[in-house]
Amino acid sequence: MLIAATVRSARGCFDWEGFSLLAATVHFARGRFVLGRPQKAPCGRMQRGEFMLLAIENISKAFGDNQVLNHVSFSLAYGQKIGLVGANGVGKSTLIKIIIGELESDGGAVQLAGGAEIGYLAQTLSGMEEKTIEQLVDHALGNLRAIEARLRTLEVHMAQPTADLDDLLAEYSALTEQFERRGGYELEYRLDQVMAGLGIARLARNRRVATLSGGEKSRVGLAALLLAAPDLLLLDEPTNHLDFAALAWLEDYLQGYGGGVIVVSHDRQFLNQTVSAIVEIEEHSRETKHYAGNYDFYAEIKAQERIKWVESYWAQQEEIWELRKMMKSKANTNVFARAPRDNDKFAYTFKAEKKQISLSRDIRSAEERLRRIEEDPIPKPPKELKINPEFDPDALVSKTPLTASQLTKSYGGHCVLNEVDLALGSTSRVLLIGPNGAGKSTLLKILAGREQPDNGAVT
Repeated sequence: MLIAATVRSARGCFDWEGFSLLAATVHFARGRFVLGRPQKAPCGRMQRGEFMLLAIENISKAFGDNQVLNHVSFSLAYGQKIGLVGANGVGKSTLIKIIIGELESDGGAVQLAGGAEIGYLAQTLSGMEEKTIEQLVDHALGNLRAIEARLRTLEVHMAQPTADLDDLLAEYSALTEQFERRGGYELEYRLDQVMAGLGIARLARNRRVATLSGGEKSRVGLAALLLAAPDLLLLDEPTNHLDFAALAWLEDYLQGYGGGVIVVSHDRQFLNQTVSAIVEIEEHSRETKHYAGNYDFYAEIKAQERIKWVESYWAQQEEIWELRKMMKSKANTNVFARAPRDNDKFAYTFKAEKKQISLSRDIRSAEERLRRIEEDPIPKPPKELKINPEFDPDALVSKTPLTASQLTKSYGGHCVLNEVDLALGSTSRVLLIGPNGAGKSTLLKILAGREQPDNGAVT
């Protein structure tokens, strides 16, 4: 899980002529927070008073001959939640990396409200194994701590008789508003609330990340990001490793979140509960299409669009067939099909030539129409994916293909599995359930031979 909190300059641009608290980029990468400079990109001024938080304008990106993004555009207001959807590989993660400055676009602009901060939750956790939960949370809260420290410094300066109160009060007021908006004054309460909501309050704060299960690592990283309370949350598959209780809590939390949220998720129900608009990166054009409403509304409109697409495609194919048929028929038409009478040779020739001109005009018109269609054809709709799995139990030789006995596994003194017994028959269908951190993933890895138990055996 990569957490990147980005603070833009007061002008909303990547302006690095000088360093100040509000002109810094803080990335959590490889287990540490570092100050760095994102890729420079065209950007413009955007004020908080306009209620617009983020504007993506004609962003394009290609990797070699592969056009990943093509003039992608959309905007996000404060408090708005957007679901970013599209087929795998259409560029959703690429777009997020461009927004946070990790990648540079080939064209277009990313505009962010002045002083706004971005928090990014990626799908993978890297470089944090040796840190404790407390250290991870402290790193995530680094900007809030820095704002708090700056406020204390300003208070000391304002108490001096020679202080320039106008400038100091202006900075103090701006930082106070930011600190309050991000929950700085009730930080300890929010810490307990978030940890409990995600089901990790039971974890000791001095516990090393390396000793956590995959689900626990994911939720600790998510907790750190939510506690940082950035203006814009970028969440890439945030529901991975969440149980039902934590998922319901996160849905409620995001519904009341005051900042903007962009969610990349395959969880239809989660999107229904959290977003009010859908932005789709279209698979063929790699452009964006916007839909007001939740995922169900988007899916309904998409189904209607597909019906129209299929109808339009076959209507165009029929038109192409008719045009080619007509061209062939007219090209084979013999205007001199009968022999002229002796007293009608001049009129016969005149009428035949006139008919030939008409036929040629019709053929040229059909050719022009066909050329325009072939220059911009309606693409053939892909076949809808249908899965019909079939299992042949007779192919299994053993009546009991898998047996586990007395499986025990611990990490750093923390017992994850304790004398687990399991037997699967050839027609067994088993649902493995339990709270996060109970050892479900560990058990599956042991059964698959990817990890070895401390005790016990799998046969």
